[in-house]
Amino acid sequence: MGMPIVVDLRDASAAETLERLFAWFREVDERFSTYKPGSEISRLNRGELAVAECHADVRAVLARCDELREETGGFFDARYASLLQVDPSGLVKGWAVDRGGELLERDGIRNYSINAGGDIRMRGAALPERAWRTGIQHPEHPELVAAVVEATDLALATSGAYVRGEHIVDPHSGRPPSGLLSVTIAGPDLATADAYATAAFAMGERGPAWTATLRPYEALSLMPDGTSLSTAGFPHAPAEA
Repeated sequence: MGMPIVVDLRDASAAETLERLFAWFREVDERFSTYKPGSEISRLNRGELAVAECHADVRAVLARCDELREETGGFFDARYASLLQVDPSGLVKGWAVDRGGELLERDGIRNYSINAGGDIRMRGAALPERAWRTGIQHPEHPELVAAVVEATDLALATSGAYVRGEHIVDPHSGRPPSGLLSVTIAGPDLATADAYATAAFAMGERGPAWTATLRPYEALSLMPDGTSLSTAGFPHAPAEA
């Protein structure tokens, strides 16, 4: 999928479970990649394939992208570059991890984390610990942790300009947003959390107010002046003694 994927299983598992999981990620890449000319997304964008002819997974992801465009006022838009082109990459990563987590759970895995390029799905606990603890990298000082999250069943997605440069733009202006360093969204579903984080970051300084309206999702926004804004339910880890 064009990014490192790290899987941490805290239950006994068979090698076949991990093999199926990574086979799933390869299948997603083959179907959704915007770089591989034979993928369904590439063929769709060249006009060689109609949406109705696509795999059911592609149709489901594109439908969810349309829903999220409406939910976010167009700040998450898989078609922002052109109405004739679609790039669902901002949703696919989280969606693939969520489906991969369900695969693990069908095999009886209850305590695990999947980290795909810094976006994480956590379930159960980091046994023998009682929960998972995850650090959020500081956007301006990568050697520092800006915050620590402690959770059991949670998805965590961060958007900002500090990992891949200015890859997120305001779809309405076509320019990179300003007024935020990063946005982290926490909630039950990684695909939705990732899309919300992208949208909130694209909103710039308007993002924190918008994230306060999201339920059951919570947010942490890091500001250029060094301050942070978080919603009331954001799962900050308690300070260690």
